Amino acid sequence: MSSYNTFAQFYDKLTENVDYKVRSSYISNFFSLYSAKKGRVLDLACGTGSLSSELSKLGYSVTGIDLSDDMLSVASAKKIESAEFYKRDMTDFQFDEKFDFCVCSLDSINHLENEKDVKKCFDCVAAALNSGGVFVFDVNTVFKHKHILADNAFVFDEEDFFLAWDNEQLSDNRVRILLDFFVFNGQSYDRFSEEIIEKAYDTEILKTLLSDDFKIIGVYDELTNEPEKEYSERLYFVCKRK
Repeated sequence: MSSYNTFAQFYDKLTENVDYKVRSSYISNFFSLYSAKKGRVLDLACGTGSLSSELSKLGYSVTGIDLSDDMLSVASAKKIESAEFYKRDMTDFQFDEKFDFCVCSLDSINHLENEKDVKKCFDCVAAALNSGGVFVFDVNTVFKHKHILADNAFVFDEEDFFLAWDNEQLSDNRVRILLDFFVFNGQSYDRFSEEIIEKAYDTEILKTLLSDDFKIIGVYDELTNEPEKEYSERLYFVCKRK
């Protein structure tokens, strides 16, 4: 069992506090507001397919992509109606058919290491969308990286595993996340480790990177229609393909 296999195995349990139904409804409202139909959705960095599942229930045809075989295995095993999953790099992908919508949720954009990769991702999304297609994504803010994640540590003590989550602030906008899983094997615990680096991007930088191909409809504080605040921890960008 690889470390990332461990992460994928327990990802849904670790995100039980995420109400995917609420998030999918919030995102779908933007889709409905700026498009007259329920068409094809590209779920970028789809993970274990939890958001794909909720969007499917709302009547969308969903294509999820992710770079992790382990995450995709979990997503495929859910046998989600009107959803299919493919292994793709979010900075380098293409499809023969166009999509009406694209979503990228739970700070997946923050996993991209630099502005060049973010721009490549946005370019791929633009190429995959129909003219007028709607792109909704969220990001963790610089504020969250500096004041919430920072150098903090968290512990998850579950029945079949124990997780030590340790953050290390590398700069104002970069945080190294160290995950140590201790998984019970029936007699003792096996340890698996994973390292993730997240980078927060200033709102104006993201707007500039989007500007070639997208009209930015709004940038909203998490799950609201309120504008960005000084203490916003997560922002939703709502964009329309030019």
